Amino acid sequence: MDKFTTLTGIAAPMPLVNIDTDMIIPKQFLKTIKRSGLGVNLFDEMRYTLDGAEIEDFVLNQPAYRKAEILVAGDNFGCGSSREHAPWALLDFGIRCVISTSFADIFYNNCFKNGILPIVMPQDVVDALMADARKGANARITVDLENQTVTTSEGQSFAFDVDSHRKHCLMNGLDDIGLTLEKAASIDGYEAKAALSRPWA
Repeated sequence: MDKFTTLTGIAAPMPLVNIDTDMIIPKQFLKTIKRSGLGVNLFDEMRYTLDGAEIEDFVLNQPAYRKAEILVAGDNFGCGSSREHAPWALLDFGIRCVISTSFADIFYNNCFKNGILPIVMPQDVVDALMADARKGANARITVDLENQTVTTSEGQSFAFDVDSHRKHCLMNGLDDIGLTLEKAASIDGYEAKAALSRPWA
């Protein structure tokens, strides 16, 4: 997966609470096992009418936020079912970071495994970032994973916590397979020794 070090981008404000995974990517789009192509259906039921027309006042349909890379969201983001398609859809749209006061555990873990940085912040900080995001495309927020800071368009900086192992994986673009391949030399050495000591196995 792509490395995540520093991201400066447009932040879309989405103050709704309890945005669940079915709202992020409705069940009818779960038939695929490919990670690509889901971005067009991200927030499908909030984004389009029944006949497929865009709902103009939905944030990601507004010109200022069509290329958003950061989402500033309400409390309990990603609740509901455990579908991994939810982070796939966010990533395919272009979202690399979601900031909220809290996340559902499974969604939170799935984000890290798919190259998205979920950041938990206190309510007053989320409120400040939400206000900054509402300024539109000219107000770009910077997320610095190495230094663990989020900086508003006006230079106000907030620190955040992140697990050191997950930070390492994101900064080096390592998913579970990548982590395993880091140990390839040790695995090969073990298999070679095992073949000599147990040739019948």
